[in-house]
Amino acid sequence: MSKTDFKPAPAINIGIDEADRAAIAKGLSHVLADTYTLYLTTHNFHWNVTGPMFNTLHQMFMGQYTELWAAVDPVAERIRSLGHAAPGSYAQFSAMATVPDAPPVPPKALEMVRILVKGHEAVARTARELFPLAQKAGDEPTADLLTQRLTVHEQTAWMLRSMLEE
Repeated sequence: MSKTDFKPAPAINIGIDEADRAAIAKGLSHVLADTYTLYLTTHNFHWNVTGPMFNTLHQMFMGQYTELWAAVDPVAERIRSLGHAAPGSYAQFSAMATVPDAPPVPPKALEMVRILVKGHEAVARTARELFPLAQKAGDEPTADLLTQRLTVHEQTAWMLRSMLEE
């Protein structure tokens, strides 16, 4: 094959203009960064939880980090579908995430729960901020993805908060 056999990729024409696609991809990158950071924190807590609630929290955290791990791929692939590169480094995620990194010393079990409540609420806020732009642009796949993520994060935050009530 010669150089002339390669043709540039066709322009993206999915009914969403470039400016909206770029803004949506940027917003989804923040959702991705928050989701991945929360995944890492949840997995860390799964490994390091101790105390009388060990078995309950160890199993619950596993279910949560598994769900979060499964969520990052659809978010990244939506960014790619919009014609943009998905972030994928710790440095990029750290710069974009609103979810703080896990504490260097594992906290007590109920503090882990409190931290995860805040993390799920933060991801929900990040997703909710992007929702109006996706709707305005007529980007139903992104709106659907955001709706799914909002449902998971709000429900998980509620379940975690319930563990903190007396």
